[in-house]
Amino acid sequence: MKDKIEKIQAEIEAYRAEQPEQAEAFRLKYLTKKGVIPSLFGEFKNIPPEQKKEFGKILNGLKQKAEQKYRELKEAVDRKSDQLTDDIDLTLPADFMPTGSRHPISIVRNQMIDIFKRIGFTVYTGPEIEDDWHNFSALNFVEDHPARDMQDTFFIEKDPDILLRTHTSSAQIRAMQQTQPPIRQIYPGRVFRNEAISARSHCIFHQIEGLYVDENVSFVDLKQTLYYFAKEFYGQDVQVRFRPSYFPFTEPSAEMDVSCFLCGGKGCKICKHTGWVEILGCGMVDPNVLSNCNINPEKYTGFAFGIGIERTTMVKYQIEDIRLFFENDVRFLEQFRSVV
Repeated sequence: MKDKIEKIQAEIEAYRAEQPEQAEAFRLKYLTKKGVIPSLFGEFKNIPPEQKKEFGKILNGLKQKAEQKYRELKEAVDRKSDQLTDDIDLTLPADFMPTGSRHPISIVRNQMIDIFKRIGFTVYTGPEIEDDWHNFSALNFVEDHPARDMQDTFFIEKDPDILLRTHTSSAQIRAMQQTQPPIRQIYPGRVFRNEAISARSHCIFHQIEGLYVDENVSFVDLKQTLYYFAKEFYGQDVQVRFRPSYFPFTEPSAEMDVSCFLCGGKGCKICKHTGWVEILGCGMVDPNVLSNCNINPEKYTGFAFGIGIERTTMVKYQIEDIRLFFENDVRFLEQFRSVV
Protein backbone atom coordinates (compact mmCIF):
# COMPACT_ATOMS: atom_id res chain seq x y z
CA MET A 1 0.00 0.00 0.00
CA LYS A 2 2.81 2.35 0.93
CA ASP A 3 4.63 1.62 -2.31
CA LYS A 4 1.43 2.32 -4.26
CA ILE A 5 1.01 5.70 -2.57
CA GLU A 6 4.63 6.66 -3.27
CA LYS A 7 4.18 5.76 -6.95
CA ILE A 8 1.03 7.91 -7.22
CA GLN A 9 2.79 10.76 -5.45
CA ALA A 10 5.65 10.59 -7.96
CA GLU A 11 3.13 10.67 -10.86
CA ILE A 12 1.45 13.73 -9.38
CA GLU A 13 4.72 15.60 -8.94
CA ALA A 14 5.82 14.79 -12.51
CA TYR A 15 2.49 15.70 -14.18
CA ARG A 16 2.65 18.59 -16.64
CA ALA A 17 -0.18 20.45 -18.44
CA GLU A 18 0.06 22.76 -21.46
CA GLN A 19 -3.64 23.01 -22.25
CA PRO A 20 -6.79 23.48 -20.10
CA GLU A 21 -7.92 20.03 -21.20
CA GLN A 22 -4.80 18.44 -19.66
CA ALA A 23 -5.39 20.18 -16.31
CA GLU A 24 -8.97 18.96 -16.35
CA ALA A 25 -7.74 15.42 -17.15
CA PHE A 26 -5.55 15.55 -13.99
CA ARG A 27 -8.56 16.48 -11.86
CA LEU A 28 -10.67 13.71 -13.34
CA LYS A 29 -7.95 11.09 -12.83
CA TYR A 30 -6.94 11.89 -9.25
CA LEU A 31 -9.61 13.95 -7.47
CA THR A 32 -13.11 13.04 -8.63
CA LYS A 33 -15.30 10.56 -6.76
CA LYS A 34 -14.11 7.67 -8.91
CA GLY A 35 -10.53 8.94 -9.14
CA VAL A 36 -7.32 7.37 -7.87
CA ILE A 37 -7.09 9.11 -4.46
CA PRO A 38 -10.75 8.55 -3.42
CA SER A 39 -10.28 4.88 -4.34
CA LEU A 40 -7.34 4.73 -1.89
CA PHE A 41 -9.61 6.02 0.87
CA GLY A 42 -11.97 3.20 -0.09
CA GLU A 43 -9.18 0.70 0.61
CA PHE A 44 -8.44 2.31 4.00
CA LYS A 45 -10.81 -0.10 5.72
CA ASN A 46 -8.46 -2.97 4.89
CA ILE A 47 -5.55 -1.38 6.80
CA PRO A 48 -4.76 -2.98 10.23
CA PRO A 49 -6.06 -0.80 13.08
CA GLU A 50 -2.61 -0.07 14.46
CA GLN A 51 -1.52 1.36 11.04
CA LYS A 52 -4.59 3.43 10.24
CA LYS A 53 -3.33 6.57 11.95
CA GLU A 54 -0.09 6.52 9.95
CA PHE A 55 -1.76 5.74 6.61
CA GLY A 56 -4.56 8.25 7.23
CA LYS A 57 -1.96 10.98 7.63
CA ILE A 58 -0.19 9.86 4.44
CA LEU A 59 -3.45 9.75 2.44
CA ASN A 60 -4.57 13.20 3.59
CA GLY A 61 -1.17 14.57 2.68
CA LEU A 62 -1.43 12.96 -0.77
CA LYS A 63 -4.86 14.47 -1.31
CA GLN A 64 -3.65 17.93 -0.31
CA LYS A 65 -0.67 17.64 -2.69
CA ALA A 66 -2.98 16.57 -5.52
CA GLU A 67 -5.32 19.51 -4.86
CA GLN A 68 -2.40 21.93 -4.71
CA LYS A 69 -0.97 20.45 -7.92
CA TYR A 70 -4.31 20.94 -9.72
CA ARG A 71 -4.47 24.59 -8.63
CA GLU A 72 -0.92 25.16 -9.93
CA LEU A 73 -1.72 23.47 -13.24
CA LYS A 74 -4.93 25.49 -13.63
CA GLU A 75 -3.21 28.78 -12.88
CA ALA A 76 -0.38 27.98 -15.30
CA VAL A 77 -2.64 27.17 -18.27
CA ASP A 78 -4.84 30.19 -17.51
CA ARG A 79 -1.80 32.50 -17.53
CA LYS A 80 -0.69 31.00 -20.82
CA SER A 81 -4.14 31.53 -22.32
CA ASP A 82 -4.19 35.16 -21.16
CA GLN A 83 -0.74 35.69 -22.65
CA LEU A 84 -1.89 34.34 -26.01
CA THR A 85 -4.88 36.70 -25.89
CA ASP A 86 -2.59 39.64 -25.11
CA ASP A 87 -0.53 38.79 -28.19
CA ILE A 88 -3.55 39.26 -30.50
CA ASP A 89 -3.52 42.54 -32.39
CA LEU A 90 -7.11 43.72 -32.17
CA THR A 91 -6.44 46.52 -34.66
CA LEU A 92 -5.96 44.08 -37.53
CA PRO A 93 -8.84 44.08 -40.06
CA ALA A 94 -11.25 41.16 -39.82
CA ASP A 95 -11.64 38.54 -42.51
CA PHE A 96 -15.04 39.51 -43.86
CA MET A 97 -17.25 37.05 -45.68
CA PRO A 98 -17.80 38.08 -49.30
CA THR A 99 -21.00 40.05 -49.73
CA GLY A 100 -23.91 38.47 -51.53
CA SER A 101 -25.98 40.03 -54.28
CA ARG A 102 -29.62 40.74 -54.89
CA HIS A 103 -31.46 38.59 -57.39
CA PRO A 104 -31.95 40.34 -60.76
CA ILE A 105 -35.71 39.83 -60.46
CA SER A 106 -35.67 41.63 -57.10
CA ILE A 107 -33.54 44.44 -58.52
CA VAL A 108 -35.92 45.13 -61.41
CA ARG A 109 -39.06 44.70 -59.28
CA ASN A 110 -37.78 47.21 -56.70
CA GLN A 111 -36.88 49.69 -59.45
CA MET A 112 -40.39 49.47 -60.86
CA ILE A 113 -42.03 49.84 -57.45
CA ASP A 114 -39.93 52.94 -56.71
CA ILE A 115 -40.93 54.57 -60.01
CA PHE A 116 -44.67 54.09 -59.44
CA LYS A 117 -44.45 55.14 -55.79
CA ARG A 118 -43.15 58.52 -56.93
CA ILE A 119 -46.46 59.25 -58.65
CA GLY A 120 -48.71 58.14 -55.80
CA PHE A 121 -49.17 54.40 -56.29
CA THR A 122 -49.22 52.26 -53.16
CA VAL A 123 -48.30 48.56 -52.94
CA TYR A 124 -50.97 45.90 -52.38
CA THR A 125 -50.40 42.13 -52.32
CA GLY A 126 -52.90 39.29 -52.52
CA PRO A 127 -52.80 35.52 -51.94
CA GLU A 128 -51.12 33.19 -54.42
CA ILE A 129 -53.86 30.56 -53.92
CA GLU A 130 -57.11 31.93 -55.35
CA ASP A 131 -60.68 30.96 -56.14
CA ASP A 132 -62.37 31.08 -59.53
CA TRP A 133 -64.24 34.31 -58.76
CA HIS A 134 -61.20 36.46 -58.06
CA ASN A 135 -58.98 34.91 -60.72
CA PHE A 136 -61.47 34.54 -63.59
CA SER A 137 -65.17 35.39 -63.18
CA ALA A 138 -64.83 38.85 -61.67
CA LEU A 139 -62.34 39.71 -64.41
CA ASN A 140 -64.85 39.03 -67.17
CA PHE A 141 -63.48 35.65 -68.31
CA VAL A 142 -66.24 33.68 -70.01
CA GLU A 143 -67.06 30.15 -68.81
CA ASP A 144 -65.34 28.44 -71.74
CA HIS A 145 -62.22 30.65 -71.79
CA PRO A 146 -59.07 28.58 -72.53
CA ALA A 147 -57.38 29.89 -69.37
CA ARG A 148 -59.87 27.88 -67.31
CA ASP A 149 -58.63 24.60 -68.81
CA MET A 150 -56.41 22.24 -66.87
CA GLN A 151 -53.66 22.53 -69.48
CA ASP A 152 -53.32 26.27 -68.81
CA THR A 153 -53.91 26.57 -65.05
CA PHE A 154 -52.74 24.72 -61.94
CA PHE A 155 -55.95 23.70 -60.18
CA ILE A 156 -55.75 22.57 -56.56
CA GLU A 157 -59.43 21.68 -56.19
CA LYS A 158 -62.45 21.45 -58.46
CA ASP A 159 -66.04 22.31 -57.51
CA PRO A 160 -65.35 24.82 -56.11
CA ASP A 161 -62.35 25.74 -58.21
CA ILE A 162 -59.26 26.58 -56.14
CA LEU A 163 -56.09 27.32 -58.10
CA LEU A 164 -52.68 28.95 -58.18
CA ARG A 165 -53.31 32.45 -59.49
CA THR A 166 -52.44 32.99 -63.13
CA HIS A 167 -51.99 36.77 -62.78
CA THR A 168 -51.91 39.39 -60.03
CA SER A 169 -55.15 40.84 -61.44
CA SER A 170 -56.89 38.81 -58.74
CA ALA A 171 -55.32 41.18 -56.21
CA GLN A 172 -56.96 44.08 -58.08
CA ILE A 173 -60.37 42.48 -57.53
CA ARG A 174 -59.70 42.07 -53.83
CA ALA A 175 -58.54 45.67 -53.55
CA MET A 176 -61.65 47.02 -55.31
CA GLN A 177 -63.90 44.89 -53.10
CA GLN A 178 -62.26 46.26 -49.97
CA THR A 179 -61.79 49.92 -50.98
CA GLN A 180 -63.94 52.48 -52.71
CA PRO A 181 -62.31 54.84 -55.25
CA PRO A 182 -60.02 56.64 -55.56
CA ILE A 183 -57.73 53.61 -55.88
CA ARG A 184 -54.16 53.96 -57.11
CA GLN A 185 -52.20 50.77 -56.46
CA ILE A 186 -49.61 48.42 -57.88
CA TYR A 187 -49.64 44.65 -57.34
CA PRO A 188 -46.25 42.91 -57.45
CA GLY A 189 -46.21 39.14 -57.03
CA ARG A 190 -45.53 35.65 -58.24
CA VAL A 191 -47.94 33.88 -60.61
CA PHE A 192 -48.23 30.39 -62.05
CA ARG A 193 -49.25 28.96 -65.42
CA ASN A 194 -49.18 25.41 -66.68
CA GLU A 195 -46.58 25.94 -69.38
CA ALA A 196 -43.66 23.84 -70.58
CA ILE A 197 -40.35 25.08 -69.16
CA SER A 198 -37.90 26.24 -71.80
CA ALA A 199 -35.40 29.00 -72.42
CA ARG A 200 -38.25 31.45 -73.13
CA SER A 201 -41.05 30.33 -70.78
CA HIS A 202 -41.54 28.99 -67.28
CA CYS A 203 -44.42 27.77 -65.13
CA ILE A 204 -43.54 30.39 -62.48
CA PHE A 205 -42.94 34.06 -63.17
CA HIS A 206 -43.44 37.51 -61.64
CA GLN A 207 -45.66 40.44 -62.53
CA ILE A 208 -46.34 43.98 -61.48
CA GLU A 209 -49.85 45.14 -62.31
CA GLY A 210 -51.23 48.60 -61.71
CA LEU A 211 -54.73 50.00 -61.20
CA TYR A 212 -56.10 53.52 -61.04
CA VAL A 213 -59.83 54.06 -60.49
CA ASP A 214 -61.40 57.46 -59.91
CA GLU A 215 -63.79 59.92 -61.49
CA ASN A 216 -62.96 61.03 -65.03
CA VAL A 217 -59.97 58.70 -65.54
CA SER A 218 -59.24 58.42 -69.26
CA PHE A 219 -56.93 56.67 -71.69
CA VAL A 220 -54.86 59.86 -71.72
CA ASP A 221 -54.10 59.32 -68.01
CA LEU A 222 -53.06 55.74 -68.79
CA LYS A 223 -50.72 56.83 -71.59
CA GLN A 224 -49.10 59.59 -69.53
CA THR A 225 -48.53 57.23 -66.60
CA LEU A 226 -46.86 54.65 -68.81
CA TYR A 227 -44.86 57.30 -70.69
CA TYR A 228 -43.48 58.42 -67.34
CA PHE A 229 -42.64 54.84 -66.35
CA ALA A 230 -40.88 54.06 -69.64
CA LYS A 231 -38.71 57.16 -69.53
CA GLU A 232 -37.78 56.65 -65.88
CA PHE A 233 -36.98 52.98 -66.37
CA TYR A 234 -35.39 52.94 -69.85
CA GLY A 235 -34.11 56.50 -70.14
CA GLN A 236 -35.41 59.84 -71.39
CA ASP A 237 -34.57 59.07 -75.02
CA VAL A 238 -36.83 56.01 -75.25
CA GLN A 239 -39.67 56.09 -77.79
CA VAL A 240 -43.08 54.57 -76.95
CA ARG A 241 -45.91 53.23 -79.09
CA PHE A 242 -49.28 51.62 -78.33
CA ARG A 243 -50.89 48.85 -80.39
CA PRO A 244 -54.53 47.73 -80.13
CA SER A 245 -55.00 44.42 -78.34
CA TYR A 246 -57.60 42.41 -76.41
CA PHE A 247 -57.91 41.41 -72.75
CA PRO A 248 -61.17 40.21 -71.12
CA PHE A 249 -60.94 42.72 -68.28
CA THR A 250 -60.10 45.94 -70.20
CA GLU A 251 -61.81 47.78 -73.04
CA PRO A 252 -60.22 49.32 -75.03
CA SER A 253 -57.00 47.35 -74.60
CA ALA A 254 -53.48 47.91 -75.87
CA GLU A 255 -49.96 46.58 -75.80
CA MET A 256 -47.11 49.00 -75.27
CA ASP A 257 -43.73 48.81 -77.02
CA VAL A 258 -40.58 50.81 -76.39
CA SER A 259 -37.80 51.49 -78.86
CA CYS A 260 -35.00 48.99 -78.42
CA PHE A 261 -32.50 50.62 -76.09
CA LEU A 262 -29.71 48.34 -77.31
CA CYS A 263 -29.81 49.16 -80.99
CA GLY A 264 -31.62 52.49 -80.78
CA GLY A 265 -34.41 51.24 -83.04
CA LYS A 266 -32.12 50.10 -85.85
CA GLY A 267 -32.90 46.40 -85.35
CA CYS A 268 -31.03 43.70 -83.44
CA LYS A 269 -31.39 40.21 -81.97
CA ILE A 270 -33.16 41.46 -78.83
CA CYS A 271 -35.91 43.31 -80.72
CA LYS A 272 -36.01 40.67 -83.47
CA HIS A 273 -34.86 43.33 -85.93
CA THR A 274 -38.07 45.37 -85.57
CA GLY A 275 -36.62 48.20 -83.52
CA TRP A 276 -39.35 47.72 -80.89
CA VAL A 277 -39.68 45.65 -77.70
CA GLU A 278 -43.06 44.82 -76.17
CA ILE A 279 -43.03 45.49 -72.40
CA LEU A 280 -46.62 45.44 -71.13
CA GLY A 281 -50.36 45.12 -71.72
CA CYS A 282 -52.84 47.74 -70.60
CA GLY A 283 -56.32 49.19 -71.07
CA MET A 284 -59.33 50.85 -69.51
CA VAL A 285 -61.03 48.72 -66.86
CA ASP A 286 -64.12 47.06 -68.32
CA PRO A 287 -67.34 48.42 -66.71
CA ASN A 288 -68.41 44.84 -65.94
CA VAL A 289 -65.31 44.40 -63.75
CA LEU A 290 -66.16 47.56 -61.81
CA SER A 291 -69.75 46.36 -61.34
CA ASN A 292 -68.54 42.96 -60.12
CA CYS A 293 -66.64 44.80 -57.36
CA ASN A 294 -69.62 47.01 -56.40
CA ILE A 295 -68.09 50.13 -57.97
CA ASN A 296 -70.48 52.27 -59.98
CA PRO A 297 -69.21 52.33 -63.62
CA GLU A 298 -71.47 55.32 -64.33
CA LYS A 299 -69.49 57.38 -61.83
CA TYR A 300 -66.01 55.86 -61.94
CA THR A 301 -63.60 54.81 -64.64
CA GLY A 302 -60.13 53.36 -64.40
CA PHE A 303 -57.13 51.93 -66.16
CA ALA A 304 -54.99 48.87 -65.53
CA PHE A 305 -51.65 47.58 -66.81
CA GLY A 306 -49.48 44.52 -66.31
CA ILE A 307 -45.72 44.09 -66.72
CA GLY A 308 -43.87 40.77 -66.82
CA ILE A 309 -40.75 41.17 -64.68
CA GLU A 310 -38.81 38.22 -66.13
CA ARG A 311 -39.28 39.45 -69.69
CA THR A 312 -38.27 42.99 -68.73
CA THR A 313 -35.21 41.74 -66.85
CA MET A 314 -34.14 39.50 -69.73
CA VAL A 315 -34.31 42.40 -72.18
CA LYS A 316 -32.59 44.84 -69.84
CA TYR A 317 -29.65 42.57 -69.02
CA GLN A 318 -29.60 40.58 -72.30
CA ILE A 319 -30.33 37.26 -70.57
CA GLU A 320 -31.30 34.60 -73.08
CA ASP A 321 -32.54 31.79 -70.79
CA ILE A 322 -35.36 32.39 -68.28
CA ARG A 323 -34.37 29.25 -66.37
CA LEU A 324 -31.31 31.02 -65.00
CA PHE A 325 -33.59 33.02 -62.69
CA PHE A 326 -34.65 29.87 -60.84
CA GLU A 327 -31.47 27.78 -60.67
CA ASN A 328 -29.60 29.73 -57.94
CA ASP A 329 -26.33 29.44 -59.83
CA VAL A 330 -23.92 31.64 -57.86
CA ARG A 331 -21.85 32.30 -61.00
CA PHE A 332 -24.92 33.89 -62.58
CA LEU A 333 -26.15 35.76 -59.50
CA GLU A 334 -22.85 37.34 -58.49
CA GLN A 335 -22.78 39.23 -61.80
CA PHE A 336 -25.42 41.53 -60.25
CA ARG A 337 -23.46 42.27 -57.07
CA SER A 338 -22.67 45.84 -58.13
CA VAL A 339 -26.12 46.60 -59.55
CA VAL A 340 -28.19 49.01 -57.45
